[in-house]
Amino acid sequence: MPVEVSPHVVVRRTRAEVAAYMFDPAHDLEWTGGITASRPAQPGPLRTGAQVERTARFLGRSFTYGYVVTALDPDRMVELAVERPFPMTIRYELADHPDGTLVTIHASGEPGRFFRWATPLLARQVHASIAADLGRLRARLES
Repeated sequence: MPVEVSPHVVVRRTRAEVAAYMFDPAHDLEWTGGITASRPAQPGPLRTGAQVERTARFLGRSFTYGYVVTALDPDRMVELAVERPFPMTIRYELADHPDGTLVTIHASGEPGRFFRWATPLLARQVHASIAADLGRLRARLES
């Protein structure tokens, strides 16, 4: 059973402002929960092929993982391939909205042996974690 979640939030900022902040790993620690370190291979906004290494805590475990940017549409979308805690595709999507920008984070993946038994719980935890991240993103950008 795959994990598929797509939390979203409206941020009262332009799409370009949200993208400039959200698509720059220098801001990861400010809005992404559970992250204790973020080390981009190169400074500046994400671009196709960019790699970032993060240290995180998830479900009580600390681990280091990396992601690679597999697709990018500036000011609209960035897609990341993540291997840990299980292989996932994460896609940040930005769309114009009458009140600012609709920000959606899609996460999809297939838990391996260790997490497979807990997929329903894991899906709820991933959704809650991303929803909290979006709340921090909105608070940060609207303050």
